[in-house]
Amino acid sequence: MATVSKRGKYWRAQVRRLGYPPQHKTFDTHAEAEAWARVVESEMDRGIFASRVEAERTTLAEALKRYKAEICSRKAHPAQENQRVDRWLREPLAHRYLANLKGADFAQYRDMRRDAGRAENTIRLELALVSHLFEIARKEWGMESLLNPLKNIRKPSGSHERDRRLREGEYARIAPALEGCANPCARQAFDLAIETSLRQGILVQLRWEWVDLGRQVVTIPAAFRRHGNKGVPPILPLSTRAVEVLKSLPVQTSGPVLPTTANALRCVWKRVLKDLGIKDLRWHDLRHEAASRFFEKGLHPLEVASITGHKSLTMLRRYTHLQPEALVAKLG
Repeated sequence: MATVSKRGKYWRAQVRRLGYPPQHKTFDTHAEAEAWARVVESEMDRGIFASRVEAERTTLAEALKRYKAEICSRKAHPAQENQRVDRWLREPLAHRYLANLKGADFAQYRDMRRDAGRAENTIRLELALVSHLFEIARKEWGMESLLNPLKNIRKPSGSHERDRRLREGEYARIAPALEGCANPCARQAFDLAIETSLRQGILVQLRWEWVDLGRQVVTIPAAFRRHGNKGVPPILPLSTRAVEVLKSLPVQTSGPVLPTTANALRCVWKRVLKDLGIKDLRWHDLRHEAASRFFEKGLHPLEVASITGHKSLTMLRRYTHLQPEALVAKLG
């Protein structure tokens, strides 16, 4: 049974039906209250009613904080997800109730981030986080009536494939510049990135306990290996050049191989490239350089994937950019 009563200057609609929890909501007009009550009663009659109370009294900010505590905290590497959550918490949309958020709100956010010059992949990941939040709220947090507004908007396609490698003469310019910089292991980090294909994050986490120079391998513990397509191999084979680079460092029985941080390397890298006038070269491009060199040495795709850690040959292809000259030599 539905009742509508006036409370001050507002109208309160209430629906009581056997087998359902009492439902109530406040409106500005009597007509709005009656319309809402009719919809609720109709859904109860058809057996499709799902309570909207939780979604109507939970803000996006509250849901984000819960998502951060329950979902992000369980991920192997939650740092980036936590940063995205914190980014959303600073948005005006965070103060809105989940039930009131529309696809148009997130489309406007998408366009605003584009106008600010953010990369398409960055925007895509930000929207994907909130979309997953809505799905978790609907499936696990008792908000079955909640619709996912992110399903109604066009998503950014993602980042463009890069094909940047070291160009002729760039290694000869960059290597001595890094060796002469304030960071004592920047040159070795540069060479190891090219020889091992390791990302900057895991490169600075390497420890001497993992290194076996006699066998020419590095055994990386499971806790430091990423899940998904872009993984890290459990055992990384080392080239002769990589062994030479490691031996040029103060070899120890334990401790970090490269006593530096990823941020310190980024700062040195940017400064050196700026001084040399080299544009459009990122540290991550060294991973592309490494994968391409492995193929140019004649390694099989599965052999390369066992070094780079790629689970998908499609993704490995994106990291491989063979020099035409090397192909000409093979063609004869």
